[in-house]
Amino acid sequence: MLRREFVGAALLPWAGTAWAGALSEGDAAGGVRAALERGALVAVGLLGRPDGFLGNPKVRIALPGFLNDAAKLLKATGQGKRVDELVTAMNRAAEAAIPEAKALLVQTVKSISVQDALAIVRGGDTAVTDFFAGKTRVPLTEKFLPIVTAATEKVQLADKYNAVAAKASGMGLLKKEDANLQQYVTGKALDGLYLIIGEEEKKIRADPVATGSAILKKVFGG
Repeated sequence: MLRREFVGAALLPWAGTAWAGALSEGDAAGGVRAALERGALVAVGLLGRPDGFLGNPKVRIALPGFLNDAAKLLKATGQGKRVDELVTAMNRAAEAAIPEAKALLVQTVKSISVQDALAIVRGGDTAVTDFFAGKTRVPLTEKFLPIVTAATEKVQLADKYNAVAAKASGMGLLKKEDANLQQYVTGKALDGLYLIIGEEEKKIRADPVATGSAILKKVFGG
């Protein structure tokens, strides 16, 4: 068992001097694993349900750039109903895909190394987001894409989106990665997932006692 102890609060920027010599690397790794798993499960629970995306302005998926501006014009001329249907379908697709992330996120947390845990402890506000994105974004993209595709194909505007978006991208009006509806929604679903996980981490760091977890209190309650 690793019992090498921290010798200074500088390693843990949010901690006070009482931490010096009081916390082992094993404790730190355990605390980070607990924080990551808690954040992941909360995020999946919040987003993987009806209105998890559509009803949350922080993560609600809108049409990208030029297409969003065009949609606003359509709404202003009374032609926004079908646009609203497409946006709703996009967000419902993200909500349907999110539960598929749970198993991989938990597996990733349980296999975290002490080195990764310490990097997160020493990192800034995006440490957790960076960790999860680096470890899970590619495999989760592969998991999400078929689900998002099946959900968006139910809306006839999906094909029209791709046709218009491809032309807009070719004219430099839209990012290339946003020119395919399914890929765009998949990417935004993952962005939303990592955002909420990061917010949960901030809550834990700000008030670890409220979690009711002894290890989180020990690691983040300095």
